[in-house]
Amino acid sequence: MEFFARDLSLVIFLPLIGALLLLLIPRQRSRGLFGWALLVSLATFFLSLKILGEFDATVGTLQFVERRPWIPAYGIHYFVGIDGLSLFLFLLTAFLGPIVILASWTVRERVKEYLFFMLVLETGMLGVFAAMDLFLFYVFWEVMLVPMYFLIGVWGGPRRTYAALKFVIYTMSGSLLMLVAIIYLAAQNFEVTRLLTFDLFELYRLNLPYQAQIWLFLAFALSFAIKVPLFPFHTWLPDAHVEAPTAGSVILAGILLKMGTYGFLRFAIPLFPDAALAAAPFIIGLSVIGIVYGALVAMMQEDLKRLVAYSSVSHLGFVMLGLFAMNLQGVQGALFQMLSHGLSTGALFLLVGMIYERRHTRLISDFGGLWQPLPIFSASFLLVTLSSIGLPGLNGFVGEFLILLGALRADPWWAAVAATGIVLGAITMLWMFRRVVFGPLTRPENRSLQDLGWRETLILAPILVLIVWMGIYPQPFLKRMKPSIEPILEKIESKRQAVPLIQAKREPREKRSDGN
Repeated sequence: MEFFARDLSLVIFLPLIGALLLLLIPRQRSRGLFGWALLVSLATFFLSLKILGEFDATVGTLQFVERRPWIPAYGIHYFVGIDGLSLFLFLLTAFLGPIVILASWTVRERVKEYLFFMLVLETGMLGVFAAMDLFLFYVFWEVMLVPMYFLIGVWGGPRRTYAALKFVIYTMSGSLLMLVAIIYLAAQNFEVTRLLTFDLFELYRLNLPYQAQIWLFLAFALSFAIKVPLFPFHTWLPDAHVEAPTAGSVILAGILLKMGTYGFLRFAIPLFPDAALAAAPFIIGLSVIGIVYGALVAMMQEDLKRLVAYSSVSHLGFVMLGLFAMNLQGVQGALFQMLSHGLSTGALFLLVGMIYERRHTRLISDFGGLWQPLPIFSASFLLVTLSSIGLPGLNGFVGEFLILLGALRADPWWAAVAATGIVLGAITMLWMFRRVVFGPLTRPENRSLQDLGWRETLILAPILVLIVWMGIYPQPFLKRMKPSIEPILEKIESKRQAVPLIQAKREPREKRSDGN
């Protein structure tokens, strides 16, 4: 038990331990199964708060470091830690754990297996944000695919098998290329230093040729772009969201998509800075296309879940725009927007799931006038919708504002086009809200609907509090991010400044070859 005496490892593996102990509870005691899973997820969250309390906001280096030999013959270590890049994503994962367990209280089929996969999934996601050994990161990255596949494929909607297979095929295709790139990186480091290691910070020091960087960046970027999902690698997302159970959609929107954007920030950009600089204009272009495309396609949807799914494509395009603006405002805004999107879009999927449990339909045309029978639901829906469109004073505004500031510094034209995505997204969400909540109550099925109960209110209340808190007072979040972002940007800036020097050195040789 010495291994689990350390705080970080205990938080990561407590859900997995809880999942294994869950198997000992008799299948017939479904409330006992839910109670145990909720207890484990709550314990995980409260332990993660201890990490937040002890986190030093003034330093950008790795904290809560744990390092042990795992497969030493191949230079593989159990190496985990937390810094400003991963702190709040790690906490968001632990925060959403008990929420999705509570949201799953109505599941009646194969309850033990469902909760087992939910807890295993939580360990996989926590591990992704804490792993600092590339091989360990890849293991956690693949581990979390398996439970999500089963959650969609077993407890999903009518086309669940198709959606689950599409999710796995897309994700694993990119992951295999990333594994090849990871092995190549370790081999290159061994050639230079005679040290076989997958330690991320050792590999940061590796000075790779430009051509090698390009190919390695592409291998990592494809895997992360699929997960984001960056246009045009987004086509798996609407199917997965629509067919997944409510808790699965919340996890997808809240956590899994952020693994792609986090992967760019933690791995692809600092490992291959020259390639990242070269690719930045193309990725910014794809991001802006995704922003506008996602908003326009969302506008055409009649299914609430599909509309929210396409709005996620637009919002994650903003995150990618901020990351590849490659300045402090853009990257800080992107990291803040990852958290904001996880809360607001996660809450939207929870609200859609709650109304679906009452009406067994997600078609916008089947609703209207819901404020009268469902005032608590409608008020919550309004706050989350305003958060999603970036109303000042709520969490969505802070990230979008910082991203646009960063984008303006990088390229004003792209920033201007991206700003139209904000307008289109606001039109889409407000139009959807008006059709669902306002207007006449014409359908008799909606007159007798029950408003949110204590369990559903308990699910939404902490999210709504955070939405307001992050919008009014974002500084505690931003100040913990900044020290870890600055070293990456300094590395990028040094590469950016080196480009004219290289060109200047080449120019005299080119003139001499011309005989001048």
